Amino acid sequence: MLRSKEGTALNKTNTTLTGPRSVPAWLVISLIVVGCGAPEVAPGPTGPAGPADETAVAATSPQASAPVGLALAGDPQRGGQLYDTWWAVTEAEAPTTDHPLWATQSTNTRGGADTWRCKECHGWDYKGADGAYGSGSHLTGFTGVLASAAKPAEEILAAMNGGTNADHDFSAVMGEQELADLSQFVTQSLIDDKALIDDKKASTGNPADGRTRYEETCASCHGPGGNAINFGSIGEPEFLGHVAPDNPWEFVHKVRFGQPGWPMPSAIANDWAESDVADVLAYAQTLDTEPAVSGGAQLYDTWWAVTGAAAPTTEQPLWATQTTNTRGGEETWRCKECHGWDYKGADGAYGSGSHLTGFTGVLGAASLTPDAILAWLDGRTNAKHDFSTVMVPAELNALATFVQKETADVTSLVGADGKSVGDPVVGREIFDGTCAACHGKDGKKRNFGDDKEPEYVGTIAVDNPPEFLHKAQFGQPGEPMPAGKALGWTSQDLADLLAYAQTLPTE
Repeated sequence: MLRSKEGTALNKTNTTLTGPRSVPAWLVISLIVVGCGAPEVAPGPTGPAGPADETAVAATSPQASAPVGLALAGDPQRGGQLYDTWWAVTEAEAPTTDHPLWATQSTNTRGGADTWRCKECHGWDYKGADGAYGSGSHLTGFTGVLASAAKPAEEILAAMNGGTNADHDFSAVMGEQELADLSQFVTQSLIDDKALIDDKKASTGNPADGRTRYEETCASCHGPGGNAINFGSIGEPEFLGHVAPDNPWEFVHKVRFGQPGWPMPSAIANDWAESDVADVLAYAQTLDTEPAVSGGAQLYDTWWAVTGAAAPTTEQPLWATQTTNTRGGEETWRCKECHGWDYKGADGAYGSGSHLTGFTGVLGAASLTPDAILAWLDGRTNAKHDFSTVMVPAELNALATFVQKETADVTSLVGADGKSVGDPVVGREIFDGTCAACHGKDGKKRNFGDDKEPEYVGTIAVDNPPEFLHKAQFGQPGEPMPAGKALGWTSQDLADLLAYAQTLPTE
């Protein structure tokens, strides 16, 4: 998937690195230099959207660095992701202040977390002021790192530890493993993109060959049109078809190293040649820039996770008109809490039980005009149902589009016993090809509940099939989950996927 806990800190006292695994600085540096010629630890996934190899991850994670006296292996693939957005890799909080060096330039007006990204100073093409960031809003005047590829690893490590400039010290925010990974990235994995991208930002590759590779590796998450995952917003969407022509250097970097925090397979881990990357870039530059789905379904689920707003703390004004559903606060603002995951409201699954409100569903709204639906959303029909104060017009339009064009009766996919009518054998192929990368082969890689009451893919599939089907079709708000509709999944595909998911562990 493409795209836009803190490691062990290093406390420098003279020449000693201190922390849970204290190692003399001279030893770490010398071992990294030795390690430059050593075989790399196998990084990341080895197949289309496949889950990372857990042994490799453990071997290159800060918690699993080598014991004292053994080489601290660096992972250049992980280093490439640290160069992109290091806190997404280390799971630290994003910085809120400006990087100390930022005050030495005045041309780039960004602030906060962006100023701490290596790429913001040195560029996606690694050339800094001598490359794509030599002009425009990203200009800082800082040099690139491409020329540093020929330097000894200890020089790179020293620079990241503040040895060259105290304001360039990253040892307080990244551990020794991260710094080793970054040094290996700089000394082993940098390339000059000019062989892949011409002076008009067009790829030098073959789009026909790129299509084959894209369909083998990328389409299972990004969709056939490259628009199954939106990196931007509903008002300003951004898909592969935007990134590839607008910023081909960023596209190349992320294809080669993966997206920080996402289970995106790396071209390096998959042994792609630079020409393969150029081919995929050439094909991606032909992809769609229009959304495959409106995005309204995720607003229907949890709109503030999409808009970036804070979750509401008061109750939705209409909530006081019912007394059967005792929930409060933010839950009362979710469209699904009134109208149901099956879109039938009081006439469906929420017609009884603790979710009962008595409110009608939205399936019948498909026959209304877009303006009539908007009138319900902006308060013109009922002032207590006004969402225009929490959503901008583009979001209200997306929600109206979802209600009018994208909702469908999914109850036919589930039998009276709650079990899917699909084929679990076929569903397993779909799950393994797209879902397992994030959710794990057994569906337990992500716990939506807590340790006391865990909730996994299998739990939702068994306990709440309509919710499973909604999220499978449209994705999870605030997460890089592809929308099944954008992947071209049919009703039968959904039924098959649900059938397999219902065989997965529930606890």
